[in-house]
Amino acid sequence: MTAAAAASACLLTASGTLDSSTYLELRDRVIKAALDEPPAVLVDVSGLDVPASSAWSVFTSARWYVSTWPDIPIMLVCPHRDVAARIAHTGVTRYVPVHPNVAAALRSLAHGTPPRRRIRIELPRAVSSLRRARDHVAQWLSNWSHDELIPTGKVIVDALVENVLRHTDSAPVLVLESADSAVTIAVQDTNPAPAVRREAVGGPDRTSGLAVVGALCRAWGSSPGPNGKTVWAVIGPGNRL
Repeated sequence: MTAAAAASACLLTASGTLDSSTYLELRDRVIKAALDEPPAVLVDVSGLDVPASSAWSVFTSARWYVSTWPDIPIMLVCPHRDVAARIAHTGVTRYVPVHPNVAAALRSLAHGTPPRRRIRIELPRAVSSLRRARDHVAQWLSNWSHDELIPTGKVIVDALVENVLRHTDSAPVLVLESADSAVTIAVQDTNPAPAVRREAVGGPDRTSGLAVVGALCRAWGSSPGPNGKTVWAVIGPGNRL
C-alpha cells in the first residue's frame, strides 16, 4: 500500500490480495492513516484482488475503530462498477461509501466537519509527568472554554499517563483535542500492545485506572499507531464531576 495527498485528504492505494493473511495489516494501515487526522482517508481499491467478498469488511472494521475518535471519514475509490456493486452488496457502504474517483470523494466532503483544536505535548518518562499532564489539561481546557470538564479531565489523564509509566518503557505523549462540545484526552506510547482493562490487583478497595476512565468518559479505546498505540477517552458536558 502506498500513501499520497489528495487535496488535504490522505489517499492510500491498495494492491495485491486481500484475504485472511493480509486483513489485519490493511486494517491497521487505514487506522494509522486516520490517526494522523486528515479531513478524510481515501482508499483506492481498484488494484485490490478480493477472492472472498466478506474480506471487504476490513474497511468497516477500520471505520469502527476510528468512529468515536478521531472520527475521520473513510471512503473507497473504485472506478469499476461491478466491483463497487459487489462492495455495496456486502453492506460495507452503509459505513464506508464508495466513489468512482478521487474528485467525487472529495466533493462529498464539501459540507465539512466541525473545526478541531489540537495540541500535542511530549512528556518525560518521570513521575513528574503526572502533575505536568494535569496542569496541561487544566490550561488547555480553560483556553478552549471547557472549564467545567477540567476535574474529569485531570482524573482521566492521570490514569492514562500512569498506565504508560507503569506498564511500558515509553515516555508518554499527551494529545488534547476539542471539537464542538466534546474533548478528547489521549496518551501515546511506543508499546504496540493494546491497552485492556484488567481486574484490579490488591483487594476490593483498589480500582484499575482504565476502570476509572471507563466510568468517567463517554467512550474510550486503544488504537494502533505508527510507532505504538494511542489510548484515548472522549468527554463532554455529561461527564462533569
